[in-house]
Amino acid sequence: MMDASKYAPGYYPAPENEYRWVRKDHIEQAPAWCSVDLRDGNQALVVPMSLEEKIEFFQLLVRIGFKEIEVGFPAASETEYEFLRTLIEQNLIPEDVTVQVLTQCRDHIIRRTFEAVKGAPRAVIHFYNSTSVAQREQVFRKSKEEIKQIAVEGAKLVKQLSQEYEGNFLFEYSPESFTGTEPEYALEVCNAVIDVMEPTPDRPMIINLPVTVEMSLPHIYANQIEYCSDRLHRRDSVILSTHPHNDRGTGIADTELALLAGAQRVECCLFGNGERTGNVDAITLAMNMYSHGVDPKLDFSDMPAICEVYERITDMQVSPRQPYAGSLVFAAFSGSHQDAIAKGMHHREENSTHQWTVPYLPIDPHDVSRTYDADVIRINSQSGKGGIGYILETAYGYNMPPKMREHFGYTVKAVSDHNHAELKPDEVFRIFEQTYLNRQSPVVEFHEAHYMQGKQMRATVTVAVDGQEYEFFGSGNGRINAVNNALKQGLGLEYTLDTYTEHALDTNSSSRAASYVGLSWPDGTTSWGAGTDTDVIVSSVKALISAINNRPQPAD
Repeated sequence: MMDASKYAPGYYPAPENEYRWVRKDHIEQAPAWCSVDLRDGNQALVVPMSLEEKIEFFQLLVRIGFKEIEVGFPAASETEYEFLRTLIEQNLIPEDVTVQVLTQCRDHIIRRTFEAVKGAPRAVIHFYNSTSVAQREQVFRKSKEEIKQIAVEGAKLVKQLSQEYEGNFLFEYSPESFTGTEPEYALEVCNAVIDVMEPTPDRPMIINLPVTVEMSLPHIYANQIEYCSDRLHRRDSVILSTHPHNDRGTGIADTELALLAGAQRVECCLFGNGERTGNVDAITLAMNMYSHGVDPKLDFSDMPAICEVYERITDMQVSPRQPYAGSLVFAAFSGSHQDAIAKGMHHREENSTHQWTVPYLPIDPHDVSRTYDADVIRINSQSGKGGIGYILETAYGYNMPPKMREHFGYTVKAVSDHNHAELKPDEVFRIFEQTYLNRQSPVVEFHEAHYMQGKQMRATVTVAVDGQEYEFFGSGNGRINAVNNALKQGLGLEYTLDTYTEHALDTNSSSRAASYVGLSWPDGTTSWGAGTDTDVIVSSVKALISAINNRPQPAD
């Protein structure tokens, strides 16, 4: 058995709770976004990115719409330093993008950082030191006052160097391991830093309260954010930021509740990449807002391309179940789910509604470049007639009558079950063709038909049976009825034409018609056929012939 007695909560709830954030039911506007893929995400890779890969990834982040991008820890390695200098010297930073660099509150590291960032058109100097109880007692073995002094001295040096070096500098401070720090003490340290930096509404600074390690339920973090937000000095000159990790698997919830509680900015990574279990996932956060009708100010409309670049450069994999981005997140294999989605899609078309309310699909897959036929309705042995019919209709234009759709559903499922495999849309269509469409065997092969108008329509039908050509004659109250009577009499068959439907298959001037016929036989069985032709009467006759050819054969 596992021994849980060694663990105890390592977090410190806010000393005062007002819970104003609880009364908010959704996030009303997008936060400021800062990607930390190139620092936190990069340092978590088995093989960190090369210079060329970092440049490509930076350009991807710019295309997505990130206006703040943390480009690394330039004092940490030569690659990090060279990357930042390349961005600056080759003018790769767009005018509306701010780069961010990270530095510990240590004299030589801060100085090295300013050397790396000089000449940047606009840069955030992000300085930090750890404030948690565990770090104070076990790592630094310093008092609260000594830890606070590290932050203050770091702030003073950052402020001094920003005036000595060329560049347009903004500032961010993080009490690292905030979640393991007493909130009132973290607030004291942050306010001491703010007093040194003296931000103004015109030039605010960022105070980042990171979930360096997740320790509590998300509402505890939200209370800590609300507590600090209410008590920060110069609050109108401070942008309150959050940097959640995902150790407990609740990074998304931490961030969303923090935004309700007063946070204005989020540091995040694509697909939740980062140390240990990763940082909070920018895509899930942004798309959650999007699904509530809030513009996230980030563009994930070409999700497959984003996945391709991410997987190739990081050598990480996007899970098939990754929210909004995975290959299976919109997929429905279950028959009841497929039927509901198909009916929801038809409802949208019939009512020309702009509002998205399709069952089982929180957003329109088209918005992230996923297709209905390849990514939504997926066909296997668990699928139902609704989904299978929907694939045939949307991808190929064939809208079978309900009972034929049911028969086709069982036919397709049997193939999938026998092969133990998913069927692609083209495979579904191939089964439809082979089973129903314009069948010319084993009973009768259609050649042509001629009609004469009188009190009743008269038809002369030329067919081949076992290679021998015959002419059959019949009359009826319409062409298809006359052909039907000719075939029944000429072939000596007993059946009832129960179902007949037709529709246009194409929309151009030479459009084809699609026809469907269902026949009931004396033994209680039903056979189905489909026909296509530019002449609707010919397509109807082909469907009738196909249904005759599909009549169930008696067992030997």
